[in-house]
Amino acid sequence: MGQTIALSAKDGHKLGAYRADPSGKARGALVVVQEIFGVNNHMRHVTDDFARQGYVAVSPALFDRVEKGIELGYDPKSVESGRNIRAKVPLDGTLLDLQATIDYAKQFGKVGVVGYCWGGSLAFLAATRLDGVAAAVGYYGGMIAAHAQEKPRVPVILHFGEHDQSIPMRDVEKVKQARTDVPIYVYNAGHGFSCDERGSYNADASKVALDRTLKFFAEKLG
Repeated sequence: MGQTIALSAKDGHKLGAYRADPSGKARGALVVVQEIFGVNNHMRHVTDDFARQGYVAVSPALFDRVEKGIELGYDPKSVESGRNIRAKVPLDGTLLDLQATIDYAKQFGKVGVVGYCWGGSLAFLAATRLDGVAAAVGYYGGMIAAHAQEKPRVPVILHFGEHDQSIPMRDVEKVKQARTDVPIYVYNAGHGFSCDERGSYNADASKVALDRTLKFFAEKLG
């Protein structure tokens, strides 16, 4: 359904991205931010699904700063690899890559940012630090608690799993206390509950979260 495109960040870095287009007129654009597994089969599937909802959806390959074309699965070895690669990616560079993607997406209308896992944290930071964002949604972002004092400049909603082994509820409470301006939804689920390729996938929680996400973007990007 989609195609691979090339983007350029302000520091000269070239990165790839996966773009999927709606069948009719675009109702806006979404930047879909990867987990720690690269723009893999699942992220392309998620991007395609947002395109079916009427958005031009673009998922930047944020691991390209370490190595081009990284795609990982969800087995323990891949999780370890993903964490190691993510640790090598500088946050400043990642935000430049996101800004480049947002700037590209602006030609299609208002731009929303939605991210998962690592990308959930980056979606929050896009709302607090980057330009051209109209709204953002973060799914189980583990870095958000550490940046909770940063005030979003645009509407944001956040999704967390109550049984997330990598994000303790005390971190979620920290975010709730710091960001009373942000709706935060907690589900009876674990980390990665929206990924149907993971053992932690929770169909009920995923559907409710997606319904909230689509309603939110319809309101903010419409």
